[in-house]
Amino acid sequence: MLDKLNKLSFVIGLFFFAISVILLANYLTSNSQPQQVNLYSGIIFLIFGTIMMLLKNTED
Repeated sequence: MLDKLNKLSFVIGLFFFAISVILLANYLTSNSQPQQVNLYSGIIFLIFGTIMMLLKNTED
C-alpha cells in the first residue's frame, strides 16, 4: 500500500475519485433544483480518477 501512495498518479487519482464521490452524493441528495454541473463534473472526475489510479508507472 505504501508503494502505491508514493506514486503520484495514484494519489492524484485517489483525490479526483474522492471529489467525484462528494459531487455525486451532493447531486443525489440535494433537495433544491438539481445542479447539472455537479453531475457532469462528478462523472468526469470519476472517470479521470479511475484512469489515474489504474495507470501503471513504467519508469521502474
